[in-house]
Amino acid sequence: MEELATKYDPRAVEDKWYAYWMQHRLFHSEPDAREPYTIVIPPPNVTGILHMGHMLNNTIQDILIRRARLMGKNALWVPGTDHAAIATEAKVVGKLAAEGIKKSDLTREEFLAHAWEWKEKHGGIILEQLKKLGASCDWERTAFTMDDIRSRSVIKVFVDLYRKGLIYRGKRMVNWDPKAKTALSDIEVVYKEEHSKLYYLRYKIVGEEGYAIVATTRPETIMGDTAMCINPNDPKNQHLRGKRVIVPLVGREIPVIEDDYVEIDFGTGCLKVTPAHDMNDNMLGEKHNLETIDIFNDDATISEAAGMYIGMDRFAVREQIAKDLAEAGLIEKIEDYENKVGYSERNPDTATEPRLSDQWFLRMESLAAPALKASEDGVIRFVPEKFKTTYNRWMTEIRDWCISRQLWWGHRVPAWYLPGSETFVVAETADEALTLAREINPDLTADDLRQDEDCLDTWFSSWLWPISLFNLEPDNEEIRYYYPTSDLVTGPDIIFFWVARMIMAGYEFLGKQPFNNIYFTGIVRDEIGRKMSKQFGNSPDPLELIADYGADGVRMGIMLAAPAGNDIFFDKKLCENGRNFCNKIWNAFRLVKGWEVDPTLEQPESSRKAVEWFSAKLSEAIAEINDSFEKFRISEALMTAYRLFRDEFSSWYLEMVKPDYQKPIDRAGYEATISFFDSLLRLLHPFMPFITEELWQHLAPRREGESIMYASMPQASAPDTAILADMETVKEIINGIRGVRAQRNIPSRDALQLNIIGADIPMQAVAIRLGNLSGIATVSEKDPAAASFMVGTTEFNIPLLNNMDVEAELAKLTKELDYLRGFKTSVEKKLSNERFVSNAPAAVVEAERKKLSDATTKIEAIEQTIAALKA
Repeated sequence: MEELATKYDPRAVEDKWYAYWMQHRLFHSEPDAREPYTIVIPPPNVTGILHMGHMLNNTIQDILIRRARLMGKNALWVPGTDHAAIATEAKVVGKLAAEGIKKSDLTREEFLAHAWEWKEKHGGIILEQLKKLGASCDWERTAFTMDDIRSRSVIKVFVDLYRKGLIYRGKRMVNWDPKAKTALSDIEVVYKEEHSKLYYLRYKIVGEEGYAIVATTRPETIMGDTAMCINPNDPKNQHLRGKRVIVPLVGREIPVIEDDYVEIDFGTGCLKVTPAHDMNDNMLGEKHNLETIDIFNDDATISEAAGMYIGMDRFAVREQIAKDLAEAGLIEKIEDYENKVGYSERNPDTATEPRLSDQWFLRMESLAAPALKASEDGVIRFVPEKFKTTYNRWMTEIRDWCISRQLWWGHRVPAWYLPGSETFVVAETADEALTLAREINPDLTADDLRQDEDCLDTWFSSWLWPISLFNLEPDNEEIRYYYPTSDLVTGPDIIFFWVARMIMAGYEFLGKQPFNNIYFTGIVRDEIGRKMSKQFGNSPDPLELIADYGADGVRMGIMLAAPAGNDIFFDKKLCENGRNFCNKIWNAFRLVKGWEVDPTLEQPESSRKAVEWFSAKLSEAIAEINDSFEKFRISEALMTAYRLFRDEFSSWYLEMVKPDYQKPIDRAGYEATISFFDSLLRLLHPFMPFITEELWQHLAPRREGESIMYASMPQASAPDTAILADMETVKEIINGIRGVRAQRNIPSRDALQLNIIGADIPMQAVAIRLGNLSGIATVSEKDPAAASFMVGTTEFNIPLLNNMDVEAELAKLTKELDYLRGFKTSVEKKLSNERFVSNAPAAVVEAERKKLSDATTKIEAIEQTIAALKA
């Protein structure tokens, strides 16, 4: 290997090792005799670029995958992208519009040619960016939800479900995007608070002089009103029971119906019912068998069914109808009003419309049953567990799924209509469809059939992701080996739209859960709690962060703030901490590798004890890290490894074993240190893959193709608890000595004598080494010309001869004595309280008694010191 650079430069390391890993296919997996460990990536949209949420999610996945490799498992992380039907179609439509081309001027085939061209150019950007992060995906397996294998799986599943009677076509209320002219899933609707108006409209009571007043935010929909509804328990509207009213301007009579659904306290307690243009009104319409009048075209202009304002945009009608109602004396009043309005996620300037539409639906109740049981029986583990409750609630309140979209980019619904009718056949191919159609009409030709124009909801392909990645074919070796996958890492916002549906698909098609554990990440927020987004301008560019701090520094920075399921408050300073830690590792490595080894030297006692202690400390840390990973407390695992290296190894162990300036080290101490460094690099590798690979390659001669990611994870043995406890005592003693040096301005190179009053200390050779002591002596009396400190109840003092300012020392000791006497009095008062002693837990009372005993011992020691100094 080449000589190690004096400073760590991530740019010189990261590209080099990523290319090495790719060259040697170190991310690739094939079924073998090892235990499999599989993760499938939540496929990012082909329209996407790397953002902080991706950074968090994929860092966690990479940590889990790299750790699995080190644990000896056959680890596979399958990457891929989602075709993102609405988002991609909107991008392509926008691109074409910029070129002066309208989608409506193109055939379906012509538009799809443009869409595939756009996908090939932009669709892989985010995956390339993930490589900069260090993502160790098996890129040879990169999948796309519209590639041939995935497409065949989607169509096969649709046909299977249709023939089981689970897919049907019907007219239902959906979220409608008037710009994209398609149905949307609930997750594709973003609700925004808006300053609006509440219009109080007068509906004349038939046969009477008076009016019923209705409050509405949408006067433009009155042409679709088919009833007025009151709550039967509303005393103020009892006079309307059994009456009819006239829709203002429209002049149509509609009945007054009664239902508990109406909120008595909202507006006037009278509700206009427009079954075609409100989800809840549609429910009332079905319940009370009301007429449905659809007054909107698919672009949200007014249709001929409205009978007025035909062809006008819905919002233009709102302004005009308000004027017309006012002129007709049919507005009681108008109030300012705050309400939530749904907007299309992919067309953010477009308010969605609830709309009745002919769509394809999937019956969910029978699919949900085994998926719910898997949660209740603990077959699938939710981390954090609180999301299990959310999942179970959704699964018990499940509704049929609208699986069709009015788009061209996506999997086309495999249904073919017979000529001149709504009769259709469902088949995997056009040839199979013709065969089925000829069973109805033997004279049909292929040209007679018309395939459904709709595409399937994007989620209908992604719910098959853990299955379709390994081919949905019978007797498939890869399905048998890799499925169920091990862990899924995702966000809780798609727990129903994706996670639950994958579980349902797994049980329906393979009879097994698709994954064993689900780790839910939190939302990445800035330091003041705002969600990171382009809208706020508070989201850093991940690639710029990597350029500034290195991938390892960024990975470490984001993980230090990432407890499972809780939001992440991200600050660039965390990445700076990560970069600084890289520098610390680098410098420690160069220090150790710079030592000259003298094989003739005998290992000093301090070095021997240091090796025994750090071996125990390493085992203790490994056990803690293993426990944290078992509980998916990944940030805690990182913190344990971080502190082990920064504090225990660098600050204590290396100080204990390093040779004196320009002196060699013994071979046993050096080899132990190299072995510890190897273990530390392997522990850190899942979190910081680049720097650990670089240093591991320099640690010893390696063969071409070797990598730290296939070294074995260090194993924990039962730690020597006695030596761990002894070392903690030594640390306190050393900190006391360092405190004296700092207070007295005594250089660290000056050796000091340490006296212990009436006791002994463990690991004396280590204490002498770390404290730069000339000796340690047990004495019966304290030297009055000495600086003292306490470790527990044992007093230590360091004779200072003529270097002490007696008056200053007396002042300091007197102040400390006053504090301890006050503290002792407060504890005595608490222990003299019979109610406290009787009611407090025994452990609490015992802790207070120990405080009293310790304070008494320290007071006596300080009093003796003061007396000696005054003598």
